Amino acid sequence: MRSLALLSIRPFKKDNLMLKTAVIHPTIMEALARSGHFAQVVIADGNLPVGAMTGPNSTTVHLNFRPGLLDALTVLEGILEVCPVQGAIVMEKPVEANAEIHDAYKTLLGDVTWDAMERWAFYDKIREPATTLIIQTGEQRRFANIILTVGVVKMAEESGF
Repeated sequence: MRSLALLSIRPFKKDNLMLKTAVIHPTIMEALARSGHFAQVVIADGNLPVGAMTGPNSTTVHLNFRPGLLDALTVLEGILEVCPVQGAIVMEKPVEANAEIHDAYKTLLGDVTWDAMERWAFYDKIREPATTLIIQTGEQRRFANIILTVGVVKMAEESGF
């Protein structure tokens, strides 16, 4: 019988990972695993008052260690690696405001359904029972909040595996 102490001192090798993804945050992975088709996942900037946005089925994860860490685009890239996304909603920005992050989101998201929503309606949308995960980032760019709609995992015969 092997000692557990011996198992815990194995040198780290990429091939020894239990998960084949770069996203290893246990709470995020659990919440995504519980999210079904049409569930909502929110990536929040560092200014969104997430404590006031919690819905009845949502789990909040704080990744805002300091301003800029982690940024919203890094979190979105990670979510896209493990979860199918079929839609995205951002908050409408005032005409004079710059929201270049929306263009970056569109580039990462590709051809998903895209919408913009008035500020207070956007906040109400976050509070809906469909929201299963709110990830607060350290993102400092304005209007970086985004609501993702979870899509469907395609079966092997549909996706050409």
